[in-house]
Amino acid sequence: MKKIILTGGGTAGHVTPNLALLPALKEAGYEVEYIGSYNGIERSLIEKEGIPYHGISSGKLRRYFDWKNFSDPFRVIHGYGQARSLIKKIKPAIIFSKGGFVSVPVVLAAKSLHIPAIIHESDMTPGLANRIAMRGAVKICCNFPETLKYLPEDKGVVTGSPIRQQLLHGDSQKALEFTGLSGEKPILLIIGGSLGSVFINNAVRGAVDELLERFEIIHLCGKGNLDHSLDGKKGYVQYEYISKELPDLFAAADLVISRAGANAICELLALHKPNILIPLSKNASRGDQILNANSFKKQGFSYVIEEEQVNEKTLSEAIHYVSDHAEEYKKAMTDSGQMDSIAKIVDLIKQYSK
Repeated sequence: MKKIILTGGGTAGHVTPNLALLPALKEAGYEVEYIGSYNGIERSLIEKEGIPYHGISSGKLRRYFDWKNFSDPFRVIHGYGQARSLIKKIKPAIIFSKGGFVSVPVVLAAKSLHIPAIIHESDMTPGLANRIAMRGAVKICCNFPETLKYLPEDKGVVTGSPIRQQLLHGDSQKALEFTGLSGEKPILLIIGGSLGSVFINNAVRGAVDELLERFEIIHLCGKGNLDHSLDGKKGYVQYEYISKELPDLFAAADLVISRAGANAICELLALHKPNILIPLSKNASRGDQILNANSFKKQGFSYVIEEEQVNEKTLSEAIHYVSDHAEEYKKAMTDSGQMDSIAKIVDLIKQYSK
């Protein structure tokens, strides 16, 4: 049985695509092990799956002044040595990296040992970690056609992002039972991220009475953001956070409002859900969500509202527009051919396994 090392961490977005690949990798006959940071979010997520986990030293490489800039390079160097030792011990046929700074020493160590590495870049423009790691990769998978111009000409391939297959098997009837909604009107699902969004929450609640004339609403508003004055309003339900029932909520939704993180929008694409994207502003991020959203808008997958433009009027207008043109959005997503991300990536892994 061939072995594969997966790596990536720092945020859930650097781990969940790796988790999505696990069933297909096992089916293809690979024995999977994972290299991540000592105590990163990736550790608990991977160990829950029963995958052997190896922690290494890692440090963040910053483009701004921070006192840790003086110590973190030594952590990266130490992590590189640890990664080399682990790779020699495990003897993998290939490495697959989802990015994050812990992946840099792993990919560079693999190159030094002549082990092929494939990396995946979720955002439109490669982050610093992947820009460093890509010199050690045989192929670089990405989500957007526009990303190819930032990659070495012979390495880039558009695959889309692996998504959790359970999202494709939700049950809309279970969602209705869980939420208590009737399903007699189209269902609007709002996801503001794990912490929610004041902009989105306020806009939705400001327009809620007008929206409820045409829609039922499932509002995931983030921890501490419940508005109890809306409790019991017919056709409107709100939750701080949903995990297990999320596939069912997606199945029931006719239209989704979401942030524009790469994994989130690739899930919407795979589910063919008409959507409105509200990307994080440049003040709150490096601007990658804005680029992601505009690419999906250009391809006809999404309607986009800049965060600074969000209010109850602009949001309500967007919701009605997307609902009226839902079939056009579905067709664009169906015609995109980006449903088989897992198959494409596993085929590349098979092709380049040593």
